[in-house]
Amino acid sequence: MMYQAYQNHMDLTAPWRSGAAHALKYLNLVPQGVSDKLFGRLAAALELISRTSLTYARPAYGIDKVLVGNQELEVTEEVAYATPFGSLLHFKKENSPEQPRLLLVAPMSGHFATLLRGTVKTLLQDHDVYITDWHNPRDIPVNQGRFGLDDYTEHLIDFLDQLGPRAHMVAICQPSVSALAAAAIMSEDNHPARPATLTLMAGPIDTRIQPTKVNEFAKSKPLKWFEDNLINYVPVQCKGAFRQVYPGFVQLTAFVSMNLERHIKQHIDLADHLAKGETEKAETIKTFYDEYFAVMDLPAEFYIETIRDVFQEHLLPQGKLTYRGRPVNPASIKRMGLMTVEGEKDDICSIGQTLAAQDLCTGVRAYRRVHHMQAGVGHYGVFSGRRWNNEIYPLLRDFVHVNS
Repeated sequence: MMYQAYQNHMDLTAPWRSGAAHALKYLNLVPQGVSDKLFGRLAAALELISRTSLTYARPAYGIDKVLVGNQELEVTEEVAYATPFGSLLHFKKENSPEQPRLLLVAPMSGHFATLLRGTVKTLLQDHDVYITDWHNPRDIPVNQGRFGLDDYTEHLIDFLDQLGPRAHMVAICQPSVSALAAAAIMSEDNHPARPATLTLMAGPIDTRIQPTKVNEFAKSKPLKWFEDNLINYVPVQCKGAFRQVYPGFVQLTAFVSMNLERHIKQHIDLADHLAKGETEKAETIKTFYDEYFAVMDLPAEFYIETIRDVFQEHLLPQGKLTYRGRPVNPASIKRMGLMTVEGEKDDICSIGQTLAAQDLCTGVRAYRRVHHMQAGVGHYGVFSGRRWNNEIYPLLRDFVHVNS
């Protein structure tokens, strides 16, 4: 009942947040110079009150243009294929030269695929980019059925089938296991749309290697504890009422608690910037938290199976993982390039966990293998930020183009 109680509380307090937002609009009409200090502090308070809620709708990607070579091209979003649980979203560039088709596999870990907005924008310079745009389970009617780890893998196979032969797949974090499984199954079946390359970035292929706090927590409790304490029913107010999920607000709470002091300081800084009229600094913080507080629930089956198969029983590195009852055999991957990327300071997926894929894929020729450990970056720095743009991406781009 925790999720229902949370939703009821948010619904009851919605008028306060709405009132604060409306009052803030009128306050902004007050001419500058009229008690700036008083009105600045009042505006800061109203802003913080209006932001004390989470968003359950996917934010916009907001990628309208991208520089390709020396030409700026317009970008439009097109749904190339869709199921109740996810869309294959294509970032179509007007008048673009032919470029390698690439499927960017986004994690299903409490945030929307828009968390990879910066990754997409960088990739668009040299690739024809598609992304797994997962839907929020709280908006999916229960009669649409379950969504487990096998369903995730099946979606990747179906999406690659839509892209056709010689596409490339890049998986970020958690879905590295399903991406490797999909590549193995498609290779074993000699599927015409099997990817030309597979890139795994900061993914938990073998979490027995240098376990992080996240890994240790997943193993610290029996599976039934996760089922009894973290799985809830979607509230009756939602389209997905009575679907079992791991609520996004619970996952966000866990994320925030890992760096609680930092998040508190950020909001103190936000209030200070707003009170002083430092609009640009305030907007930077607000933009980050607009994305960070846009949360997505996880289907209960997917969450529990991931905890069990990936973090507790380590099925993939032990050769015990199955897909629809079939053994997943990474050694069957042969005519495919394999790249693995890790971050030196990654506290979610430590050094060696993603590299493990190189040992599993014994059929990949040595000249088609690339491994990169990026110095000085944590988990998110592997796929976003300055070092991703300037150091990691050029390696990935060259790897994809050489194998196209």
